[in-house]
Amino acid sequence: MINVSIGPELKAVNPTMALGVMECKVLNTSYNEGLWSEIDALTAEIRRTLTPDAIKEQPQIAATRRMYSDCGKDPSRYRPSAEALMRRLVKGNNLYQINTMVDLVNLVSMRFGYSIGGFDADKVVGNVVAGIGREGEPYNGIGRGPLNIACLPVLRDSVSGFGTPTSDEERTAMSLETSHFLMVVNAYDGPALLPELFDYTRQLLEKYAEAKEIETKIVISNECDVET
Repeated sequence: MINVSIGPELKAVNPTMALGVMECKVLNTSYNEGLWSEIDALTAEIRRTLTPDAIKEQPQIAATRRMYSDCGKDPSRYRPSAEALMRRLVKGNNLYQINTMVDLVNLVSMRFGYSIGGFDADKVVGNVVAGIGREGEPYNGIGRGPLNIACLPVLRDSVSGFGTPTSDEERTAMSLETSHFLMVVNAYDGPALLPELFDYTRQLLEKYAEAKEIETKIVISNECDVET
């Protein structure tokens, strides 16, 4: 697996956070009807049960918002992606349909309330370290253009930052050619839900993306990594 760790600056802000890491081989497609049936069912549930204020109060989203504030970023101006996805639904808008792997990550994110990075692992260079964004650090968010990631939690490889809980970077974006998948779950409330999330994601990957060689790992801020 790609080596993913939590850097000291982020550990100092949140000594109990965790990252859930999953890596596998996949077959990406432009659209999967079965996956979208599941997305539509969850969309209906979210619209029926949640309001914008209730979304912010969900434990995983609230933990991400606290993390932003603790790092020095306004979570209402730079919304975590899980919150942004769910707010879009309760406002009556539908999700954008991108491709099966991106759509699948969005489904998991909404189901569990975590902001999740989904990457083409073959575009990640070297080891990955989770840290905090710096002023002037270049970053082109997918569909957003230049993004000010100063004071945002950020994943960096040996090239540059490529993942934040607000938006992933264009450089490591998944396309129809993606065959090697890397997922990183930002669990700022700790690792308790990650085994359940892994099981759910594994089922989706095997059902809709012909996933093989699935490996998972939990990286905990104040402990050694846990292979799962």
